[in-house]
Amino acid sequence: MPVRDAVRAAGAALSALAPEWVAVGAADVGAAGRGPDGTFAPYGVDVHVSLRAPGASDTGHRLLPPSVADAAADAGRLPLSMLIAAWVRETAGAERVEPLIVDPGAAPDTCLRTGRALAEALATTDRPVGVLVVGDGSTQLSPSAPGGGLVEESVEFNNRLVAAVGSGDRDLLAGLSPQDCDRAGVGGRVAWQVAAGLCDGLPVAAVTDYAGAPFGVGYVVASWTPASDAQAPGA
Repeated sequence: MPVRDAVRAAGAALSALAPEWVAVGAADVGAAGRGPDGTFAPYGVDVHVSLRAPGASDTGHRLLPPSVADAAADAGRLPLSMLIAAWVRETAGAERVEPLIVDPGAAPDTCLRTGRALAEALATTDRPVGVLVVGDGSTQLSPSAPGGGLVEESVEFNNRLVAAVGSGDRDLLAGLSPQDCDRAGVGGRVAWQVAAGLCDGLPVAAVTDYAGAPFGVGYVVASWTPASDAQAPGA
């Protein structure tokens, strides 16, 4: 599947630049947790994944400051966003992923503050760290889409999201309305707004590797690389 191939390629490129990642994604409603291990069994396929490579240590240093890490629950199963992050880590051969799990109902200002706090934390490390942002677009992009079928307004809304992610438009992402996203079945708002805060004021070079709607759900695979440092990992 093209989207899967694009995700694998993006993960491999990020792993080549940074063996350690922070993954940003929304919590599942009613089931939070930050791992490090999980399975896709609740989604129909019993594939086990881990946020850490075998033998990789999760002790000694943390990538996230307490103010950010404490917002994520320590118990329960990994949410779908982190299962996907773990799968990407395994396919890319990265060492470990530290999860930044965001309440799916978090206000835009909260997401932006979280992103800025993450930027401050990463600025203090002397190691290359990649940031993997996981979030879905609209679930209303085809007649058989899981969000209730085809909704033309949602198609237009999703096209704007794809353009914003693909161009690194932090202002548009920061200004996304929770109500508009909920109406269009967009699950990635909080993750994208954390990314907008993370890269606030930072010139980025944005590249889109894939944009489509398999099964009526919007997906975009893109990389953001700090324009001032072509060797730095993207988000």
